[in-house]
Amino acid sequence: MEKIQPRSLYLEVADRIRDLIERGTLLPGEKIAEKQLCESFGVSRTPLREALKVLTSEGLVENLPNRGSRVVRLTRTGVQNTYDVMGALEGLSGELACPNITDAELARVRKLHQRMLEFYRRKEIKPYFEVNQQIHEAILAASHNDVLIEMYNNLSQRVKRVRYSVEMGEDNWAQAVSDHEAMLEALEARDGPRLGAILRQHLRHKLEVAEVSGIIDA
Repeated sequence: MEKIQPRSLYLEVADRIRDLIERGTLLPGEKIAEKQLCESFGVSRTPLREALKVLTSEGLVENLPNRGSRVVRLTRTGVQNTYDVMGALEGLSGELACPNITDAELARVRKLHQRMLEFYRRKEIKPYFEVNQQIHEAILAASHNDVLIEMYNNLSQRVKRVRYSVEMGEDNWAQAVSDHEAMLEALEARDGPRLGAILRQHLRHKLEVAEVSGIIDA
C-alpha cells in the first residue's frame, strides 16, 4: 500500500515548478523532465505528479498523451482572452478599492510606490517588478472582495510570465511608471471609475510589451 504523502509536499513541489516557469528556467513548450525534477527536489514521482495536476489546473502545464507533461506555450489569443477577463476584474478592483481602502492600506500603497520609484531610478528591474506586483496585490486586497481576489489570482498565475517579464525597453518602463503615478493619484482622490480605467489600460500596455519582446507566440 502506498504511503500517504503530506499535503504540503506536493504544494511545495508545485511552488518550485511554478517559480521555474515564471523565471524562464523551464521554457514554453519544454517537456517536464520528471525524473530530473524528482532528483533535484528529493521527492518521489507521486508528489511531483500531484503538483503537475495543480499546475495543469492553473493553465501553466499541459498533459501530452502517453508522453508526460510540458510547459504551456503562451499565444497572443490565449493571453488576450485572459487579459480581457483580468482587465474587467482589475478594473472592478480599482472601482471598489477607492471607497473601501483604509488609511493604513493607502499608506502602504504610498510606501510601496516610493520603493518602486527608487528601484526604477536605479534601473534595478527585478526588485522593481517585485514591488510592482505588491502594489497591484495591495489595490486588489483593498477591494475587500474575496471572490474577486480569488478569481483574479487564479487567472494571474497563467500569465505571470508576461506581466513580470524582464524584457522591457526604456520607453515601456517609463510608461509603466507613469501609469502607476496615475493609479496612486486616482486612489488618493478616491476616484474609482478613473482608477478602474487606468488599471485596464495598464494591462493593455503589458500585452503590447509582451508582443514586442517575443514572450508570446503569434
